[in-house]
Amino acid sequence: MLTTTKKTDIRSLDLPQLQQHFTAMQEPSYRAKQVYQWLWEKSARTFEEMSNLSKDLRKKLSENYAINVVEVNNSQFSNDHTIKNTFKLYDGNIVEGVLIPMDERMTACVSSQVGCSLTCKFCATGYMDRKRNLNADEIYDQVVLIDQQAKKNYNAPLTNIVYMGMGEPLLNYANVLKSIDRITAPDGLNMSYKRITVSTAGIAKMIKKLGDDGVKFNLAISLHAANDKKRNEIMPINEQNSLKALEEALKYYFSKTKNPVTYEYIVFNHFNDEIEDAMELAKFCKHVPCKVNLIEYNPIQFADFVNAEGDKIDAFSNYLKGQGVTTNIRRSRGKDIDAACGQLAVKEQN
Repeated sequence: MLTTTKKTDIRSLDLPQLQQHFTAMQEPSYRAKQVYQWLWEKSARTFEEMSNLSKDLRKKLSENYAINVVEVNNSQFSNDHTIKNTFKLYDGNIVEGVLIPMDERMTACVSSQVGCSLTCKFCATGYMDRKRNLNADEIYDQVVLIDQQAKKNYNAPLTNIVYMGMGEPLLNYANVLKSIDRITAPDGLNMSYKRITVSTAGIAKMIKKLGDDGVKFNLAISLHAANDKKRNEIMPINEQNSLKALEEALKYYFSKTKNPVTYEYIVFNHFNDEIEDAMELAKFCKHVPCKVNLIEYNPIQFADFVNAEGDKIDAFSNYLKGQGVTTNIRRSRGKDIDAACGQLAVKEQN
């Protein structure tokens, strides 16, 4: 445990709140701005690092506030150079995050919850209980640590961030949006919104809220079937968030943001890999501007799904392209260390 209940998590405070705390401590408010810069621009992990503060002030801060840093607990290196990390949180909980290096980009895949409350049948995280939401600073720390890893191992900084790790980001809405603010803000990590993608299983109400909030980052929908019967089988959330509800939410989202969406579609053998399935997907793609990523299925110990045959995936892709749908086939990375899409599940003990 790195903190006590008496200490305030300093990164839970925005700048005006921090300034109020400094005024209450009879410290000038400009000191709050310096601390805020250390926390979010320089990613300081201790108050001792804050070298332009007096020793007395640093001592006072350490006595009253905590920086609940995330630590790398373990890292595994894949044959394809993907790196999977288990991250230990201040309370001992563990989440996973992945660095995916490619020739043209360095991508961090980050988690938003400890476990997941959804029960998608093909996803290892869906077989875990949801213990809690991650705080914004815990998501931010994953990005910082994976960026350091990219620079150390591949001599290149992060270029992209995907919220596709453990958990459903839209069920941790406020913290996810705050983390993106700190990652993109000029007084944060100053990354581009266009380099960030949030993936959701399709929570209609929260997709509409994204539209109301005018978000600038990219939105991906974990779709995997374009008829309700099949989607209900593998994604129970569809029973409360039908394809019709999803369609309406996406139309609303697009009307507010003008951002196209990405549909993620795992092609399962003998389940959703026929041309009729592609026809249903192509029809769904007419609702808003979009592209489709066809994804290899990555096996997990809890489920018996099998990846579709290569010729089936190619035929599926060619049909979509023939219907004018921008389509990419995504090859899995990190499968040999259970770091690929749908494989994240903490196996080690706290």
